Amino acid sequence: MAVEEEGLRVFQSVRIKIGEAKNLPSYPGPNKMRDCYCTVNLDQEEVFRTKIVEKSLCPFYGEDFYCEIPRSFRYLSFYIFDRDVFRRDSIIGKVAIQKEDLQKYHNRDTWFQLQHVDADSEVQGKVHLDLRLSEVITDTGIVCHKLAARIIECQGLPIVNGQCDPYATVTLAGPLRSEAKKTKVKRKTTNPQFDEVFYFEVTRPSSYSRKSHFDIEEEDVDKLEIRVDLWNASNLKFGDEFLGELRVPLTVLRASSCYDAWYFLQPRDNGSRSLKQDELGSLRLNVVYTEDHVFSSQYYSPLRDLLLKSADVEPVSASAAHILGEVCREKQEAAVPLVRLFLHCGRIVPFLSSIANAELKRTQDPNTIFRGNSLTSKCIDETMKLAGMHYLHVTLKPVIEEICQSHRSCEIDPVKLRDSDSLDNNMETLRQHVDRVFTAITTSGVSCPTVMCDIFFCLREAAAKRFQDDPDVRYTAVSGFIFLRFFAPAILSPNLFHLTPHHTDPQTSRTLTLISKTIQTLGSLSKSKSASFKESYMASFYEFFNEQKYGDAVKNFLDLISSSGRRDPKSVEQPILLKEGFMIKRAQGRKRFGMKNFKKRWFCLTNHEFTYRKTPSFLDRDQPLYSIPIENILAVEKLEEESFKMKNMFQVVQPERALYIQANNCVEARDWIDVLTKVSQCNQRRLTFYHPSAHLNGHWLCCRATSDTAPGCSPCTGGLPANIQLDIDGDRETERIYSLFSCYLGRLEKMQEACGSRSVYDGPEQEEYSAFVIDDPQETYKTLRQVIAAVGTLEQEHAQYRRDKFKKTKYGSQEHPIGDKSFQNYIQQQSESSTHSI
Repeated sequence: MAVEEEGLRVFQSVRIKIGEAKNLPSYPGPNKMRDCYCTVNLDQEEVFRTKIVEKSLCPFYGEDFYCEIPRSFRYLSFYIFDRDVFRRDSIIGKVAIQKEDLQKYHNRDTWFQLQHVDADSEVQGKVHLDLRLSEVITDTGIVCHKLAARIIECQGLPIVNGQCDPYATVTLAGPLRSEAKKTKVKRKTTNPQFDEVFYFEVTRPSSYSRKSHFDIEEEDVDKLEIRVDLWNASNLKFGDEFLGELRVPLTVLRASSCYDAWYFLQPRDNGSRSLKQDELGSLRLNVVYTEDHVFSSQYYSPLRDLLLKSADVEPVSASAAHILGEVCREKQEAAVPLVRLFLHCGRIVPFLSSIANAELKRTQDPNTIFRGNSLTSKCIDETMKLAGMHYLHVTLKPVIEEICQSHRSCEIDPVKLRDSDSLDNNMETLRQHVDRVFTAITTSGVSCPTVMCDIFFCLREAAAKRFQDDPDVRYTAVSGFIFLRFFAPAILSPNLFHLTPHHTDPQTSRTLTLISKTIQTLGSLSKSKSASFKESYMASFYEFFNEQKYGDAVKNFLDLISSSGRRDPKSVEQPILLKEGFMIKRAQGRKRFGMKNFKKRWFCLTNHEFTYRKTPSFLDRDQPLYSIPIENILAVEKLEEESFKMKNMFQVVQPERALYIQANNCVEARDWIDVLTKVSQCNQRRLTFYHPSAHLNGHWLCCRATSDTAPGCSPCTGGLPANIQLDIDGDRETERIYSLFSCYLGRLEKMQEACGSRSVYDGPEQEEYSAFVIDDPQETYKTLRQVIAAVGTLEQEHAQYRRDKFKKTKYGSQEHPIGDKSFQNYIQQQSESSTHSI
């Protein structure tokens, strides 16, 4: 979900690796160990939770999380929780990284000290405050100065203990005075509209002649400030909870008698107390935060056209796409946006075919074919992840779930075998698991996505042509990708491919490791499979399998997925699972408020229907409680928070009524709205207008219309139809490629030097340029010149946008409240750049 800014879209995303915690404080009891989990929060809103690691003070999580960030935020926070024997959760500590500091830790493992969590440090939200200073003349001619402090509204306040009933205290404070006033309490809202004015006497009445507010003595102003404290009215005996404060010195009124601005709430001064080193332990994180500023499509045409013709450039090493792979320090950096762009534009197969042929020409041994981390291998890996994710789920998820639920030991290493285990029984159980997984894979050929099959066909033909004396190379060229780099990693780490919600327990993880090793070997078609195992116990286990039987099944499967002119993908009618998870839904047809109206249900979306039931589908084999055919989804839109005083709600509009649903957090809400919108956009009956609020107590809260079938009052926000499985924004991917070229501009220039050197120096390649593959210096130089020109043009557009934004943006506006450090840094940078350019 992009934020629109006058012809430019801004995308935020974050990729996090949660490593491990160490030296957590021991539990105050005889056991001393803790059962801990970690959460990821945008400010204080939880968007991800790891599994619980039991009985450890140094828990290892090893979990990855990625999300598109749908709203503004100030802190990316991580909380470590301890769950006790009564299943109560208590916070051990937190790591809070300010948004403007995220680049300091970009893509590198960092240990962060855990900090204490208390009300003085947990703040979020912003306040709109208006201050006005005026003169008042009494009947006797005495002049005094009065301050009108108007607290207008707040936005984004936190929910504390399941509620947010905020009020504010406004205090005029100085060395010898403190006068406080209080607003009314606003119930069940994180965006309270106060609009209350409080009057304070700034200077005491005096008999001296009338003065303007500009002439107030400095000591009268410098020593006074307005302090606004936000509180959550609590029903608990411990008192109201602190939500944050702001302090405004009255010196802001020297230049003008009025001051109207937005402020970020801040923690109290005593909230940042000093802590002992390692008092709460530390947490290892790797955070990659990206912010893409995407212009309209025409700005990217020169660079995009240059990239898309890469497959036709001869040699391909002189193409723009191949050059990107050469200058990036990691091939994966280049592979991700390249694959997404080529998939979006329907050019992925010729591009991959071209770079694969070039790599094969440089390969001397058929046994090492596509074995390195080359641009070809990384691009094909990324293509399989994008185009094959649903295929992977349909093929493996049912059998992986069965293995995870069985909890049967499959250990076959005699050294690791427990006394209560039987080696023969474990081997038989493991063989059964392997057989089920192998059968699921080799019978899934008809479901393999067409784009993957077309790529495999090109690989097969190119390998067979390059190594004509090796009859098996047409199989090994494909099996190395589909078995070794697609199915085997998914079996080994199912959580990374969303086959399981978290890492599996140690015993199940060991079982999946053994299965993955065996599947790799069964699919490798190597001449001596038993010898391919380093462990003797794996070699003896492999004797269970009939090489002829399993080898024939592998070859038949590879023939099917790498054949030309295969079946029409539309002929496969099996439902594709798009998304599932727990959410809270409002009972349909209810007319009154009440907790019984809202129930937790397991929702499941396929390309056929949207359903919910009481429990996950693999636990509940009965029919769902409710089903909405995709053709009956007329619109999917956000629901205004004020409808039910609940955050993160959206509505699925049907012909008869709307289904109101609350997601767990803003990220989940955005994901559900996006995928439901995309899957239903081909519906010819889709609405163009909807009601942004609910129909309650006989009328729509938004437009006050009384009929529950009244036409909508706001235009729907759904965009153009998109491919459900490959939701790719071509302009955003081109922007990412531009960013990479811009980042590695120095290496591009170095490559230009290498081309010039190669053109005039006909001898051994100079060592300083040996990192680059340059087959044709003149053609490569020509492409480099075009790339650098296109990158320079885009850089000018970005610089102009930054200058225009700097001129238009006001510090203290709703978009950039006072206290926004990232914008303060931005102002400083722009001021410095303006000074240098003069």
